[in-house]
Amino acid sequence: MKFIFPQNYNLNMKIFGILDYSVAIVDVVWGIIVFGLINFFIGRITYKIFAFIVLVFPIVIFSVVGVDGENLLYFLTYVLKYFFQQKLYLYEKK
Repeated sequence: MKFIFPQNYNLNMKIFGILDYSVAIVDVVWGIIVFGLINFFIGRITYKIFAFIVLVFPIVIFSVVGVDGENLLYFLTYVLKYFFQQKLYLYEKK
C-alpha cells in the first residue's frame, strides 16, 4: 500500500501526537534543573512538591497548548529576537 503526501504537507514526529520531541526534551531538562535546585535549597517535602508544580507545570501546559499550534522553541526565539532587536518607527505626518 502506497501513501501519497502532498509536497506542502509538514510531517512532524510528535510524542502522543501533541508534543514535539525538541519541546519534550526542553521540558524534561527544565524539570531536572528545577528538581535539582529544589532539592538543594528546600527541606520539607510539601514545599518541594509545591515549588516543583509551580515552576514546571505552567511550562508543560504552555508546551502542550502552544500558541496557534506553533512550536514552543520557535515561539520563544521569536519573542527573544523581538525583545532584543525591537525597532519602533515613528513617522511624523506633515
